[in-house]
Amino acid sequence: MKYLFSALLFLGLLSCGEEKKDIPHFSEREFRDTMIKVNKKFVETENDRINKYIQRRGLQVTETGTGLRYVIIQKGNGMQAKNGMIARVKYKVSLLNGTVCYDRTDKIDEFLIGMDDVESGLHEGITYMHVGDKAILILPTHLAHGLIGDMNKIPPQSTIIYEIELVSLL
Repeated sequence: MKYLFSALLFLGLLSCGEEKKDIPHFSEREFRDTMIKVNKKFVETENDRINKYIQRRGLQVTETGTGLRYVIIQKGNGMQAKNGMIARVKYKVSLLNGTVCYDRTDKIDEFLIGMDDVESGLHEGITYMHVGDKAILILPTHLAHGLIGDMNKIPPQSTIIYEIELVSLL
């Protein structure tokens, strides 16, 4: 997305200044096509970073159709999580570079699967888990906090890693 911001900044700078210059006019289609190219480049770059992270750690992940990657690192023997259930979890959230953003491994948090205001990648990822499972969920930007981050500890355009334990379901 830095390419998107660069493109927008460039266009903004073209409109500044005391001298009126002929500014190239982009049609809606040209603008859309340019934004699609920029977005594709961002997704490719992010996928490369995620794949390098996975390779460095020797993880055997499963990738879903949405781009979520996950691996169950400890199998539980409880029921599988489903939408509408309340998931009680312990977790740690970090960035690809290892920076820990949130560590809730000593406290149980809960959320309503498919309904609460948590990352869409967390809603999806938890449904691949059973009570007692511990997993690593890798959420690309579009399944995490997107363009703006969480306005606290997770920066804009960040891939995030959940190390998560599904403690129980209600």
